[in-house]
Amino acid sequence: MRGLVVAGTVLCVLGARASAQFEMPDMRQMSGIPRPVTDLPDGSISVRVIRGSLSNNLVGQQVDLVVGGAKRTAKTDDAGRAQFDKLPAGALVKAAADVDGEHLESQEFQAPGRGGVRLMLVATDKNAAPATSPAAPAISGQVVITDQSRIVMEPRDEVVNIFYLLDINNTARVPVNPPAPFAFDLPQDAQGAGVMEGSTPKAKVAGKRVTVDGPFAPGHTFVQVGASIPVDGGGAIAIAQAFPAQFQSISVIAQKVGDAKLESAQLTSQREMPADGQLFIAAVGSTLAAGQPLVLTLSGLPHHSSVPRTVALTLAVGIVAAGFLFAGNTKQHDSGRSAERKRLIARREKLLGDLARLEHDHRGGKADDRRYAERRAQLVAALEPVYGALDDSAAFESAATA
Repeated sequence: MRGLVVAGTVLCVLGARASAQFEMPDMRQMSGIPRPVTDLPDGSISVRVIRGSLSNNLVGQQVDLVVGGAKRTAKTDDAGRAQFDKLPAGALVKAAADVDGEHLESQEFQAPGRGGVRLMLVATDKNAAPATSPAAPAISGQVVITDQSRIVMEPRDEVVNIFYLLDINNTARVPVNPPAPFAFDLPQDAQGAGVMEGSTPKAKVAGKRVTVDGPFAPGHTFVQVGASIPVDGGGAIAIAQAFPAQFQSISVIAQKVGDAKLESAQLTSQREMPADGQLFIAAVGSTLAAGQPLVLTLSGLPHHSSVPRTVALTLAVGIVAAGFLFAGNTKQHDSGRSAERKRLIARREKLLGDLARLEHDHRGGKADDRRYAERRAQLVAALEPVYGALDDSAAFESAATA
């Protein structure tokens, strides 16, 4: 959960306003929040002015940008955007606009040195009709996965936790049922999948299949699903993830651990961002059509070699097999040798049990590599004379007469 909180910090930097429960704001709540981007020239700020919704751009609207106390002015284009370029890095800036007597202004923030910043100023739509009651009869219609959705990847010991934070939007004024059920399958290697707190109660996970029951009420439906994917022997995971609705804009955030590297032909830009004392890779891509898989690889992850584990398992199997062999011959010895053999076998089993517990604790992260190596060497050293005694009949006689 701490990783989600840290990721939430990154989302705030990106302007997503996500929390551990991913409560997405409406358009008015998003007004004036700066969002760093890489698709603008260095030192540029783009201000979009809308009335009520993203579909209602205000064209020819004057926008003021106060830069270090000095005011600059520009007008919005056909997309409702006014752009200010070549701003001095680090200067305090604030955007403002007056729409039909309503004063709008942004948060005060620093002009970027690298990349740009996008923000919206949202005016009240006084003519908007009230939304139809969610209890109205549902119609057939489409939903989209908005550009406020995120895929968050959090490397941990031998696995990568992956979180799908989806904002599903029904833009109609009545509930809709998509033509096909809203369902998708998690990657083949996904383990322990589940719905997280903050999701709609209509979201369910069965095995690797995620289903969101319809109909979808007007507005936003939030789905948060988490799972773990094992890291392969090369220190990487590869996923191909498709969704049942259009993904307006891909956004992936991966915690950078070691030499971690995020790769995908569908991610058009990425950069590294610090947050809460850690480093994250923030990547974005274009629209993803319904049913089209997002293919990406997270490589360069720290991982433990499976060779020591395999060697230890082989050694344990050999030891147990040898134990059965020697145990099968105990009836051929006299009572004194039999008693001594039983003592040695008991000693051997105790040491083997200690070795098995040590291996289990090491795999579970309960024992660091130094303690593991030292203790394992002690146990193996203690086992050697026991097996020497079991294997050498002369040693048995010596022990019996001692």
